[in-house]
Amino acid sequence: MKSAVKSITRGATGALLVLALFAVEAAAQKSRTQDAARHASDAADVFTKIMDVKEKAIPKQLLDKAEAIAVFPAVVKVAFGIGGKGGQGVISRRIKGGWSEPVYFNIGGASFGAQIGASKTDYVLLIMNDDGLNSLLKDKVELGGEVGVAAGPVGREAAASTDVRLTAGILSYSRSRGAFIGAAIKGAVISPDNDLNEAFYGSKAKDLLTGKPMTLADMPSAVKIFPRTLARYSVK
Repeated sequence: MKSAVKSITRGATGALLVLALFAVEAAAQKSRTQDAARHASDAADVFTKIMDVKEKAIPKQLLDKAEAIAVFPAVVKVAFGIGGKGGQGVISRRIKGGWSEPVYFNIGGASFGAQIGASKTDYVLLIMNDDGLNSLLKDKVELGGEVGVAAGPVGREAAASTDVRLTAGILSYSRSRGAFIGAAIKGAVISPDNDLNEAFYGSKAKDLLTGKPMTLADMPSAVKIFPRTLARYSVK
């Protein structure tokens, strides 16, 4: 009898452990989905607000030539003698009839000098060719250092900047809020957020951006808002 009771107790304990593990995994998956959805939604919101100011929007001629688009919302800059910045964002590449699933990246950097202040800046990068896209698929890459970046023209008239449009691999745009006093950070380091990419998609950034893309119908509904937003402004 005692043996049977012990066996039942062990079985019940094992079942509880299994249920607890399922509960933990379910909670972790829910958190990953929420993170992925939040980053995609924030990026879509930033892109919409920039494009809705017609006089200073990214020219459609440039959007239509871009092979991929990266958006890093609310990148935080802080500085008290030693400066730094950090944030997260997404990259989608162009596919037939739209844009791929958003792939997750981190942005960071540091600077030194007499500076004090804090600000938040939204960054949009137009990746104009395969070389520009491939350069971002390394483990870490510094914009303005290892990878050349040109300030992108804005507004309807700026689309005439053909030399910039034809020669720059990446065009950059920014929107700042708050104050930042001191020397600007020369380079931002971009790296794949493969913890989130693998947890959410089951693949690394490089595989997602160079492999077979998901169509809008195939990708998780939680992140469709970003490619849908890009498609409002450029589809070919």
